Amino acid sequence: MAPVKRGNSTERKRRRDEVMMADLARYTSLSFATPFPVPFGAAIVDSKTGKMLYRGRNAVRRENDPSAHAETRAVRKACQKLGRPSLQGYTLYTTCEPCPMCMANALWAGVDRVVFGATIADAAEHCRQIHISAREVADRSDMPCCVDGEVAREICKKLFEHPRMQAAFKTWGTRRR
Repeated sequence: MAPVKRGNSTERKRRRDEVMMADLARYTSLSFATPFPVPFGAAIVDSKTGKMLYRGRNAVRRENDPSAHAETRAVRKACQKLGRPSLQGYTLYTTCEPCPMCMANALWAGVDRVVFGATIADAAEHCRQIHISAREVADRSDMPCCVDGEVAREICKKLFEHPRMQAAFKTWGTRRR
């Protein structure tokens, strides 16, 4: 019997990314049943094993903290859990392309990769954004980090389109139309 081919490492990594992103989108959507629905979720995952270290959601309104983006919260909590300020050897998954603040935070933490779903442009259709791509922030730094984007983009875009989220956007008052 011939050995079963399992695909190359790029295909396996892409498949893992898709599974992780779909799981993160499901987790993030749980916020729609709370008083503070958000479309932004993030997870810190061991780059080699795929083991989840921490995942969380945006808490800007819940915590009255403009820096409480999902990515910054995930980095902060993961570093606390590890007892060190470095996330070398870890990947940051996020349902939406990180804003410059979040991308800089990921770079300072030393993550290996950032993998995102929806784009900044997708988010900008619903709420204000800083229009500087995560790749540009990474490219303009001297800290190595691979940025892989638009993984499971359609699944992540649906987070913005959910009726509970659409109602929440109206209360945010952050979009000038």
